[in-house]
Amino acid sequence: MQTELDRIDRQLVHALQDDARLTSGELAQMAHLSQSPCWRRVKRLEDDGVIRGYHAVLNRRALGFGVLAFVMVGIDHQTEVSSVAFEEAVCAIPEVVMFHGISGPEDFLLVVVARDLDAYSELLQRRLHRLPGVRHVRTHFSLQEFKGQVGGLPVPLG
Repeated sequence: MQTELDRIDRQLVHALQDDARLTSGELAQMAHLSQSPCWRRVKRLEDDGVIRGYHAVLNRRALGFGVLAFVMVGIDHQTEVSSVAFEEAVCAIPEVVMFHGISGPEDFLLVVVARDLDAYSELLQRRLHRLPGVRHVRTHFSLQEFKGQVGGLPVPLG
C-alpha cells in the first residue's frame, strides 16, 4: 500500500536517503519545523514502512569482494514447499546480497559477491548448484559499475 507523502515528508525522506546520520535537529531545520513535529513525521514514515531502516553503505572492494555476479536461476518446479526450501537456502548464503523472484525464462535473480573468480567458482559448485530444485544457473559478471545502490530511489521534491 502506497503512503501519501506531502512536500515535507518527501524532503525528509530525500535528506535521510542521502545522509541517514542527520540528527532530528538538522532534519527539523532543513524542513523548517520544530524538532518534535519533525521527529513525529520521521517516526510515522518508519511506522508506515516508507523508511525501512538505516544502513551504512559499504565498499565491497575495500572488504575484499572483487567479484560481483548476477546469477539467473531456473528451478524444476515451484510448489509452496519447494519454493520455501529454495528461498530459505538462498537467504542462508551470506554472499547473496540481493535475491529476487523474476519473470522470464529464469525464476530468480541473485546478486552475489565473492573474493575472486576462484571463490565464486567454489560457491557456484558447492552451494548454488546444490540449492533445492535447481534446473540451471547462468552467471553474468559485472565488469564495471556505473550506478549502484548509493543514491537510492528517486524522490520528487515538488
